[in-house]
Amino acid sequence: MFTASAKMPGENNKEYSYRVIKEAIMTLKLKPGQSISEIELAEALQISRTPIREVMAKLREEHLVEVKPQVGTNISKINPLLIEEAAFVRVTLEREVFKYSCESFPEVELLELKKNVEMQELLIGKKGMERQFHDLDKQFHFTIFRGNNKENAWAAISRLSTHYNRIRLLSEMEHTFEDAILQHKNMIRIIENNKVEEVEAAIKQHIIEPIKLWEDLYNPGSLYADYFEYSYRPVVS
Repeated sequence: MFTASAKMPGENNKEYSYRVIKEAIMTLKLKPGQSISEIELAEALQISRTPIREVMAKLREEHLVEVKPQVGTNISKINPLLIEEAAFVRVTLEREVFKYSCESFPEVELLELKKNVEMQELLIGKKGMERQFHDLDKQFHFTIFRGNNKENAWAAISRLSTHYNRIRLLSEMEHTFEDAILQHKNMIRIIENNKVEEVEAAIKQHIIEPIKLWEDLYNPGSLYADYFEYSYRPVVS
């Protein structure tokens, strides 16, 4: 099914299974639409079915698994409505937090952003680094929120972005992420030089424009067409 990572110190079986199964879904090791069973998951993780059953209920609430009576349990296909909702929330909140950053931003967090981008640049030209970039990308944006004492706002975005982040990872696997790194560097420049008037254009370039690349992924002829709940055209403003 998938290779599970080892338990982290202090993790109980429920915490472990939730972390590992959700990570497998978010990194597409468990593919959208794929059939899964509690028995197989318990065997893969070498734990009993009880915590797996509890985790399945939690993942169902997060729209990551679907339980169909008399059919079975599947990984949820990527839902366009959830993608568009997450994109709307992310654009709205990131725009405002970005503006705050131009007014005041801790030097230590600015240094953290620069270190993060340096690590991103080390991935350029290397195959199979999309997931590593994806993790660094999320950490980059979280650092901006943390620098403005808005960690809970980022947590809210993350909760809404499970379907959004899966299609983003697909896009990063099919297209280069070098443009995103350049955009991150530009965001640092904007913050460092208090260029609040450039925030709107930067957000549009970094969050809204990449959505246009997704059309190749969800078109009927795409290799990934079956990953989606149905073909759709995302809202891009």
